[in-house]
Amino acid sequence: MWDARTARAARILAVVWEGRARSARREVAALASAGLGVAELHAAAIDLVDRVVPTELTCWASLDPDTVAISSMTSGATRIPQRFEPLLATFEYDGRQPHTFAELARRPVPAARLSELPDRDRARSGRLNEVWRPLGLGHELRVVFRVDGACWGAAGLVRQGEFSDREVEFVLSVAPALASATRLAARFGGTGGSAGRFGATGGDEPPGIVVVGGDGRVRAMTGAARGWERELDEIAPGRFAVLVRAAVVGARASAAGTFRARVRDAAGGWVRLCADRLVGDADDDEVAVTVARASGEDLLALRCAAYGLTAREREVCDQVIAGLSTVDIADRLGISAHTVQDHLKSVFAKLDVRSRGGLVATLRREQVGG
Repeated sequence: MWDARTARAARILAVVWEGRARSARREVAALASAGLGVAELHAAAIDLVDRVVPTELTCWASLDPDTVAISSMTSGATRIPQRFEPLLATFEYDGRQPHTFAELARRPVPAARLSELPDRDRARSGRLNEVWRPLGLGHELRVVFRVDGACWGAAGLVRQGEFSDREVEFVLSVAPALASATRLAARFGGTGGSAGRFGATGGDEPPGIVVVGGDGRVRAMTGAARGWERELDEIAPGRFAVLVRAAVVGARASAAGTFRARVRDAAGGWVRLCADRLVGDADDDEVAVTVARASGEDLLALRCAAYGLTAREREVCDQVIAGLSTVDIADRLGISAHTVQDHLKSVFAKLDVRSRGGLVATLRREQVGG
């Protein structure tokens, strides 16, 4: 009798949790259709998820779908103290920490709890031992928002108590809807050519260059970099330093010695961040970080991804933007003219345009929003 009652209670509980997930997915879909930018979307979705999976701290990220680098961050009601942000940036990109967003993006199930790690891996978790425990917290759940094979966002949820299996299942259940909503919100964000914050407009700001030594200290910085620092610190005090730290750590961890990311500015536009290890004395281990306004070319692939274009559809779009005719595109790609037209019909439907001109205008538009 007891087993039967237990089984019945478990079934009822499963139905309740599935109802919560269904309701959350509907609310996410409503948020997605409201035309919100990524920051506004994530702020609203944080409140939505917190009603079911409460936390002490939570921080959500939009991800660059090409590199899985963090493009922007949105915190819950309680912000992570600023002094811990450089540490978190280091742990995300140094290549030695468990459960980074890049690692979770490669997993069949893109979520993980720190408690699932073996003791030896928990002992080397910088986030747990140098950030969460000093804040009196001991449990973390991380999830990546993935749809159609691309990762558009991620979330880190932290609290004192353990996350239950039901809570993990709930987060995984709503993650694809959050990915779709984040992808849609990326269409409304600004592209290159947005107005600058320190004198120049129309994307004419000079690139800023920062040279960081092996000890992590800035050895040189151009005047333009100071301007970029002022602009990016509008998002949050110290944001520029955190981004530079992340880029330097990423370049040093990369076999190629490089790091590339597209990140959001304070107005919802895009900034290109590039870091390269400098060739010289091995003891120096200097890294040069370049910060510049993202151009339309920088963001073309991002826009194509945001509209859900396939790899072949992207190739066709590249040729249309270059001004090639249907016959020329067919010859260039080794397909028939009829197939080119089929791809264009599909692209027109996804972009909600009726002509090649509309296609080009949509993928190359230069506006600030989101």
